[in-house]
Amino acid sequence: MASTLLYNSVNPSTTVFSRTHFPVLVSKDFPVEFPPDTHSNYYFNTRKRKQKLDLVKAKVAEAPTVSPPIQRDGKPRKKLRILVAGGGIGGLVFALAAKRKGFEVVVFEKDLSAIRGEGQYRGPIQVQSNALAALEAIDLEVADEVMKVGCITGDRINGLVDGISGNWYIKFDTFTPAAERGLPVTRVISRMTLQQILARAVGEDVIINDSNVVKFEDNGDKVTVVLENGQCHEGDLLVGADGIWSKVRKNLFGSTEAIYSGYTCYTGIADFVPADIESVGYRVFLGHKQYFVSSDVGAGKMQWYGFYKEPPGGVDGPRGKKERLLEIFGGWCDNVIDLILATDEDAILRRDIFDRTPILTWGKGRVTLLGDSVHAMQPNLGQGGCMAIEDSYQLALELDKAWRQSIEQGTPIDIVSSLKRYEESRRLRVAIIHGMARMAALMATTYKAYLGVGLGPLSFLTKFRIPHPGRVGGRFFIDLAMPLMLSWVLGGNSSKLEGRPACCRLSDKANDQLRRWFSDDEALERAINGEWFLLPCGNQNGPSQPICLSRDENRPFIIGSVAHEDPGTSIAISLPQVSEMHARVSYKDGAFFLTDLRSEYGTWITDNEERRYRLPPNFPTRFRPSDVIEFGSDKKAAFRVKVMRSSPKIAESGLLQTV
Repeated sequence: MASTLLYNSVNPSTTVFSRTHFPVLVSKDFPVEFPPDTHSNYYFNTRKRKQKLDLVKAKVAEAPTVSPPIQRDGKPRKKLRILVAGGGIGGLVFALAAKRKGFEVVVFEKDLSAIRGEGQYRGPIQVQSNALAALEAIDLEVADEVMKVGCITGDRINGLVDGISGNWYIKFDTFTPAAERGLPVTRVISRMTLQQILARAVGEDVIINDSNVVKFEDNGDKVTVVLENGQCHEGDLLVGADGIWSKVRKNLFGSTEAIYSGYTCYTGIADFVPADIESVGYRVFLGHKQYFVSSDVGAGKMQWYGFYKEPPGGVDGPRGKKERLLEIFGGWCDNVIDLILATDEDAILRRDIFDRTPILTWGKGRVTLLGDSVHAMQPNLGQGGCMAIEDSYQLALELDKAWRQSIEQGTPIDIVSSLKRYEESRRLRVAIIHGMARMAALMATTYKAYLGVGLGPLSFLTKFRIPHPGRVGGRFFIDLAMPLMLSWVLGGNSSKLEGRPACCRLSDKANDQLRRWFSDDEALERAINGEWFLLPCGNQNGPSQPICLSRDENRPFIIGSVAHEDPGTSIAISLPQVSEMHARVSYKDGAFFLTDLRSEYGTWITDNEERRYRLPPNFPTRFRPSDVIEFGSDKKAAFRVKVMRSSPKIAESGLLQTV
């Protein structure tokens, strides 16, 4: 029969469902299973689901009470009591999944302040399509609440860019894999908000605060956990969801060291809105032995991570994190520098990145592990929390299957076998994604060699147009393998999930220009919605005030050594190499153009790849963000092109600094 479980939490009772063709007992300790053809409809429409549930509850309330069903050994059957060590995202999601299956759950959490928001700063978490689908299968209403408050990033362009120039290397399509499978689109949500939603759904009576599990004893029939305060609690099984430094794991397999990734990570949240916020969700900026990640998290904020290859255990001086970041990422594109400058020093955290190599055996006897406690991974794919959510769904499913099998066969529930099936079903997928996360860090920080630098004494071969093997192999992987990999990761096991609709119920919609942006960098740049400025970056004798560029196509303005009659259409720069009528700036079709007016010393542009060239006279030349424009050849009248969401306050904004 099907797998939807129903319990009367007030009084055991009995009723008959005609579609089963035989009487079915409904009691506190005995589940009723609906027929298969009602399963998808039951979850697809929330209103119908509530109506059906109310109707069944009414029937149950009117029915006479009966004694719990009797096992073959003569003892009354009881629900499982599941002990969960850890009230993080993995522990709470599993507790919710097990509770929805009708099991009794107790969660031991050493510090609930992190959930209530009273603890130290904790950044947002990316919940991708595969995890959202699993959450839908666990509890549709909770999934809806998470998706409602989360910031959608999968409806825009995401991908890899060059850290120095900011140029796109490859763009990821995270919308299509979700839409094709009827899955929700990737969100970013505050970690504390997510935990609060989950904690409310689980129930505060289920979570015991200040209860740190330090050891346990599995006697074959029961598991007893010992808390740090000396208290003991007994249950039918124990799930270790207590993170990368898991004490449950240590008790199971002995003390093993986590593996240092080689990178320390700075992270923070900035009150900053990029000019391309409507078109770009998140970016990974590639570099050599360092990389940087930025993501929109909604509410006018951006989250970022800066990774740098160095030994573990480093410490910054007082209020020295931002200074060191500007040193590490000095010379990188504005997208990186702006975020660092816009972040308060106190909002920057530093931590060394560790992971754990997945193991073949996840548990022993009546004890198993979940999430980071068994397969902590580097944050490069945003799948750490997602894997814990998938684990939670699968573990609850296997326990429920074992319970139903025991009901049908009249035998004790085989907990040990169900835990084995859980780890067998998860082992391969987790190992592959764990390896991908490690590989992503390697690729992101060997960018120069990856694109064709590093031939050493053989570098002369590039003069003969012989392709660099790293560039050829890298492009092959990026262009062919990565889209397939991304589709597999985001798709997950969505086709096998029980308890969620087969199609996307939400109105998630990508931007109408999304397909064009993937193939046309020009269109993506024209979608930037911000004000354009020329920021002085010459020597001390040059201009000191920024120039705001007008988007009025009918009012181009002139740059020269003297001001003209209309101050709104002219900029005066009193320097020897600036001609009286030096250059003209005009705007057309979403782009700015610069025309040299036969100036004596020329007009020069240095693009974001550091190629410097002189403009031909009387020929409009397009310039772009981060370009440097020079009026004259002595570099005194030099300006950096910058696009910002709003007009800068010159006296206050650190964003006008040039690095």
